[in-house]
Amino acid sequence: MPLDHSEPIDPDIADDPPPPRDPRRRHRQTVVVVAAGGVLGACARYGATLLWPTAAGGFPWTTFWINVTGCAAMGVLMAVITAMPATHPLVRPFLGTGILGGYTTFSTYAIDAQHLLDGGHALTALLYLVATVAAALAAVWATATLTRRTLRLGSRS
Repeated sequence: MPLDHSEPIDPDIADDPPPPRDPRRRHRQTVVVVAAGGVLGACARYGATLLWPTAAGGFPWTTFWINVTGCAAMGVLMAVITAMPATHPLVRPFLGTGILGGYTTFSTYAIDAQHLLDGGHALTALLYLVATVAAALAAVWATATLTRRTLRLGSRS
């Protein structure tokens, strides 16, 4: 039977958690978890660039793989979160916007391409620009699809 939206919804049976008593408190909590996650993600990215530095004029493999693996993780995360009805409202901002947003990097991607162009490596820059976007989109699509299929298979057991 469809719900009559003119009547108040009982929060005990609603799909969404009731709104916080103080929306400013929820906003502050969201900002804090995004910032904390961003610090963790950015530190992981920085660590990767220290472990695998890019040679001048070389293909920026580290940034490429950071963005591809970050997008792959985002695909898994979004598939899992949307399949779980009782996910805490701060999980997505912490993991998705915070950690994965801090880990992946559009700014370094653009700077890497600019350095390649400035160094006279236009073909490598173009390859990098196109390959990063294509691989990142493929990664998020593939992992989201595989995760959804895996979750459906697991729920049949």
